[in-house]
Amino acid sequence: MTVLGPSPVFVGRDRELRLLLDHAGRVRTGAPGTLLIGGDAGVGKSRLLAEYVRRGATGRVLAGGCLELGVDGLPFAPFVAVLRHLLRDTGRAPFDALAHGGDQELARLLPELGPAPTDRREARSILFEHVLRVLSDTAGPEGTTVVVEDLHWADNATRDLLVFLIRNLDSVPVQILATYRTDDLHRRHPLRRLLPELERLPDVGRVELGPLGPAEVAAQAAAIRGRPLRNEEAAALHARSDGIPLFVESLAEQDDLLAAPVPDGPRELLLGPLHRLDDRARLVAQVAAVGAVSGGHIEHALLARAADLPEDGLEEALHAVVDANVLRVDGTGYRFRHALLREAVHDELLPGRHVRLHLRYAEALETLPGAVPAHRLAAEQAHHYHSAHELPRALSAAWWAAVHAAETLAFAEELRMLERVLELWDRVPDAVDRVEGHSRVEVLRRAADAALEGGEVYRARELCDAALAEVPEDAADDASRGLRGVLLRLRGQARTKISDGDGMVDLVAALAVHPPHVPGYANLLSYLAREVMLRREVLTVDYPGLAGLAGLGRRSLSADELARQALRHAEAEDDHCARSDALITLGSMGMNTGDAAEGERLLRTAIELARERRDPSLEMRGVADLSHFLREVGAHGSAADLLRPTLDRARELRLMSVNGAFMALNLAEVHFDLGDVPAARHHVDLGFASLPSPQHTVYLAALDVRVALAEGRADAARARAAELDPEGAVRTSRIHAVLMIILALADLRTADGDPEAALGLVADTLRRVEPAHSPGYAWAVLEVAGEALARAGDAAERLHGPLTATAAGLPVRGPVQAARRAVLEARLAVAGGADAAAAADAWKAALAACDAAPGMRLLRAGALLGAAESAAAGEDRAAAADLVGAAAALAAECGATALERRAGDLARRVGAPGTAAPAGPAGLTPRETEVLRLLARGRTNAEIAGELFISAKTASVHVSHILAKLGLPNRGAAGARARELGIG
Repeated sequence: MTVLGPSPVFVGRDRELRLLLDHAGRVRTGAPGTLLIGGDAGVGKSRLLAEYVRRGATGRVLAGGCLELGVDGLPFAPFVAVLRHLLRDTGRAPFDALAHGGDQELARLLPELGPAPTDRREARSILFEHVLRVLSDTAGPEGTTVVVEDLHWADNATRDLLVFLIRNLDSVPVQILATYRTDDLHRRHPLRRLLPELERLPDVGRVELGPLGPAEVAAQAAAIRGRPLRNEEAAALHARSDGIPLFVESLAEQDDLLAAPVPDGPRELLLGPLHRLDDRARLVAQVAAVGAVSGGHIEHALLARAADLPEDGLEEALHAVVDANVLRVDGTGYRFRHALLREAVHDELLPGRHVRLHLRYAEALETLPGAVPAHRLAAEQAHHYHSAHELPRALSAAWWAAVHAAETLAFAEELRMLERVLELWDRVPDAVDRVEGHSRVEVLRRAADAALEGGEVYRARELCDAALAEVPEDAADDASRGLRGVLLRLRGQARTKISDGDGMVDLVAALAVHPPHVPGYANLLSYLAREVMLRREVLTVDYPGLAGLAGLGRRSLSADELARQALRHAEAEDDHCARSDALITLGSMGMNTGDAAEGERLLRTAIELARERRDPSLEMRGVADLSHFLREVGAHGSAADLLRPTLDRARELRLMSVNGAFMALNLAEVHFDLGDVPAARHHVDLGFASLPSPQHTVYLAALDVRVALAEGRADAARARAAELDPEGAVRTSRIHAVLMIILALADLRTADGDPEAALGLVADTLRRVEPAHSPGYAWAVLEVAGEALARAGDAAERLHGPLTATAAGLPVRGPVQAARRAVLEARLAVAGGADAAAAADAWKAALAACDAAPGMRLLRAGALLGAAESAAAGEDRAAAADLVGAAAALAAECGATALERRAGDLARRVGAPGTAAPAGPAGLTPRETEVLRLLARGRTNAEIAGELFISAKTASVHVSHILAKLGLPNRGAAGARARELGIG
C-alpha cells in the first residue's frame, strides 16, 4: 500500500488538481463519480491525492491501498482499511443498522464488529450491498471521498467490489478515486481488460499523469536544494529522472546531481521486476543497459551481437524482459522504461563484465555501423572505448564525434566530446596526432566556443581561463597573439552574458592584442561593435587598454565605425559570420535612429546571410533585433510572423537556453502590447522554462513583473521584482535592460500605492542614462511615470517639469510611441491642474492616438480608465460611466484582471448603471454602504468625497445617516461595525 503523504514540494499538477476539485464539486451535488488515476511508479499519484485532500476535500476522506502480493493479493485489502476508518469516525451505529437479525455481514471484513454470519448463501452479494449502503448512509451533505490506491496490485475480490460500487452508487455524494501504475500493467494483467470497460460507464473518468517538464523538474529540485539549478544541472536532472517526481526528489537530495548513483529507494523500486526474472533474462537486460546509450534505445541486431546467445534463447529472454516491463519494444529495437532503470541495471554489473561488454559493443559498432544513426556512431564508440579503458581509441572517437557534432550544430554534444578529449589528453602520448595536429590550447578554444554557442556561459569562461593560462601574455608571434585575442573575445562574450561587469574589459584587451591581419579580427570587431551599440558608448584612446587605438588612425571609435571596420575586415577574411553580425548592428542602429527602411533592409540581409552560413545564433540575433524594432513602430503582426518560426527553429536545434528564451521574450512583448495577457504569460513562462542565461533572465523577469501585475497577481510580481537590480543594470550600461527594469519596478511601486517611490526611481534613472537611445522603452517608462504622477501628492508638482522636459526631448517613431506620448500628455495635463474641459480634450486626443496604433488594446484600456477618472473628477458622471464601462470590457477581453478590477471599482464609485453595491444592513442604501466601506478604511469626509466624486458636504450627510441607522455614536464605531460585517 502507498501511504497518502506529502512530498517536499508540489509542482506541475495544477491542471490535474483542478480536475479533481471540479469532479468533487459535481459529486457534492449528488452525482457520484469515479476517477481512475494512472501513471508510472513515482510520477506523483499519491502526492496529487494528498494535495487534493489538503486543499479541497470538504467531506470525509477514506483511504485504503492494495498490498503488493501479486495480482492474487489480500482480498478486499483497501476496503478493509476504508471501512475501519469509517468505523473509527462514526462508531458502530451505521454498521449495526444494517445487521438484520443480529447478523453483521461487514464483520467478514471487520472482525471487531463481532462474529461473522455462518450462512454463506448469497453472502458475497449481501456483503457488497452492505458496503454500498454504509458508504451511502454515512456520506452526508458534504459527501465522502473513497481513495483506493495501487489498483494494479488488487485481487479479484477487490476489483469486483470496486466495479459493483461504481455501477450501483446512485444519487449520493460519494467520490471514488482509484490509482494504478501503468508501468506494472503487463500484457496479461487483468486491469488491462477492466480499465476500458470501466471507462465506458457514464460516471467514470480517467486521468493519466505524465512526467514533469524541464522547468517543473528544475523548480521542484530548486525547492528541495534551496537554490536554483545551473543550466547543466537542470538539463541533466531532467534527462536522468525522465521527469518522474520521485526520482527528481531522490536525485535532488544528492550532493552531485550529475554523477550521483541511483539512490537506494528508487533503485529497489526500479529493480523489483528484474529480480523476478531468471538468470538469462537478467543477463540480457544487463547487456541492453550497457548498449542503450542513445536515449535509452538499442537496436535488436546490436543487442544480439553483444549478447552472444543462441537465437532462440535470446528471443525467450527478451520476451521475459519485455513482459516484465523492463524493456519496451521501440521500432526495430528496445527502450528501457525509465532512464534511471537503465542506470540501475547497468550499475549492477561487476567490473569485469562491465569492461568486456563495453569493448564488445565498441567492436560491434565497427562491423555494424548501421546499428546506430551515423551522427551518433563516433560518440557511442567513444563512450564504449572509454568505458573499456581503451583510451587512445576513445580519444580518437571523441574527437571525430566532436567534429561531427559541430557540423550538425549540436553544440552541447560537441562540448561533451571535446571535454572527453581534454580529459584523456595527458594519458594518450600521441594525442596531437589523433586530433588532426591541433594543440591542447586549440582544443580548449574550440570547447569554449561550443560552450558559448550552447549557452554554457560559465563553463565557457572557465575554459577560456584555462586556455589563456597557457598562452603567454607577452607572446610576440602573430599566431599566439591571434589565439590570445580570440580567447579574450570568447571570454568577453561569456562575461557579457553572465553580466559580471568584466566583459568589455576582455573585448578591449582582445582588440589591443589581436593582429588586424590575423583571421578572427573581423569577428572581434563585429562583436565589439555590438556591445558598444548596446551600451551606447564610444571607445577612445583614454579607455583602459586602448592606448594603441591611435595606431589604427583613430582617437575614438563608435559602434558605427567599429561595425564598418568589421565589414572591411570580413571582406578580406571572407568571414561571412562577422559580416552578418556587423550588418545586424548597423541595421539595428539605423532603425533606432529613425532610418527604418535602410535599417530593416540591412537586418533582413544579415538574417539571410546567417541562414546561408548556417549560423543560428546570428540568425536569431537578427530576428530578435528586427522584431523588437518592428514591434516598437507598431508592426506587431510582422514581428510575430518573424518570431514564431524562429522560435520553432530554436526548439528544433535545442538552442532554447541560448536564443529561444530571447525569442520567447520578444513574442511575449508583442502579445502584451496587443493586450493578450494570457499569451504573454505563456511565452514568459516558456522563456523561463528554457533555462535562459543570466542576462536573458533579467529581461524575462522584468516583463514577468508587468504581466503578473496585469493578471492581478501582485504577490507574484513582488517576488519576481526581488530578482531585479536596477543599480547593477545601470552599471552594465545596457540601456534596454536599464529601462525594462525601471519600467517593471515603477509599475509595481505604482500598483502598490507608492507613486512617489515610482517617480523617484524614474527621475533618478533618467538623470543617469540617456532615454533617447531607447525611445520605445523610454516612452513606456514615461507613460507609467505619468500614471504615478496622477496618483502622487507633493511629488507631482516637483516632478511634473522634469517629466515634461524629458518627453519634449524624446523622439517619436511610429504610431505606438505617438500613442504613448499622447497618453502621457493627458496624464501630465491632469496632474498639472488642467480644468475639466482641457483634461477631456487631452484624453480625447490620447484615445484618438491609441486608435491610430492598431491593436494596442492594453494601452487603450488604460487610457479609457484614465479618461473616466478625469471625467469623474470633473463631475461628468455620465461620461465617466460610459468610459469606465468601455475600459472594463476591454480589460476583460485582454485578460487584464487588475485593470478590470480598477475599472469595476471606479464604476461602482461613480454609480454607473448596474454597478451599485447591494443594500447594506439596517437599511443602508448602496451609496451609504460604499461610504461605510471607506469609513472602515479610516477615510475623512474629504477623502470619501474625493473617492466617490461627491462633495464633502454630501459625504458628511451620508455619515450622519449611517450613524443614525446603525445606532452608533461616532465614526470610529462605524468603522469597527463595518469590519464586523465584512465591509471594508
